Amino acid sequence: MPQMTDLTTHPIATKYPPKHPERLQLYSTPTPNGVKVSIMLEETGLAYEPHFVAIGDNETWTPEFLALNPNGKIPAIIDPDGPGGKPLALFESGAILIYLAEKTGQLLPADPARRYETLQWVMWQMGGAGPLFGQLGFFHKFKGREIEDPRPKERYRAETERLLEVIETRLEGRDWIMGDEYTIADIALLGWVRTVVGFYEAGPIVGWDALSRTPAWLERGLARPAVQRGLTVPARP
Repeated sequence: MPQMTDLTTHPIATKYPPKHPERLQLYSTPTPNGVKVSIMLEETGLAYEPHFVAIGDNETWTPEFLALNPNGKIPAIIDPDGPGGKPLALFESGAILIYLAEKTGQLLPADPARRYETLQWVMWQMGGAGPLFGQLGFFHKFKGREIEDPRPKERYRAETERLLEVIETRLEGRDWIMGDEYTIADIALLGWVRTVVGFYEAGPIVGWDALSRTPAWLERGLARPAVQRGLTVPARP
């Protein structure tokens, strides 16, 4: 498609008309991946307009949404004030976290070594904790429960337990993933860990009660007002 010159020229604007086109536009659902971006937006204080995308109604597979994210997944954004003052459309929650951190100068250490250390934990969540936790949810709570072969569920159960232990080890002597500094590494993980022990009700099978630092970290994160707000954005109709 031609280069976007303003938000209203993008097909997504026909399905989700913006009331405030000058603000960053968020297209999402409050899932563990979706809330990464809404929490980040609340933490940074950027003005934004959220649009609820009904994934249960397959809205991510409409031509309008696929024009924004050809992978058909939430979250996605359009920043009308992107690099060089030009609109920027962006998908993939990890990429959006990094973009918003660099745009605002918040929640990503300026020191190069600590910056890359933070990014490695964001990548770890994107490639490990998120996908594996999600598969556990499928086999423990959703249609995967109907599969008689116990091996798939056991694989994801064991991997989830292992990954939670990685977090537990990392938090030794630290309040946050990066120590005293709350960063996008914490934001990337909070919604997923919360979902494993909450919505998925998988705590008893992944050794949650044997952990101490990770539950305390989750409690600290959930106590942040911006996190509480972000967990409900976009509001369901």
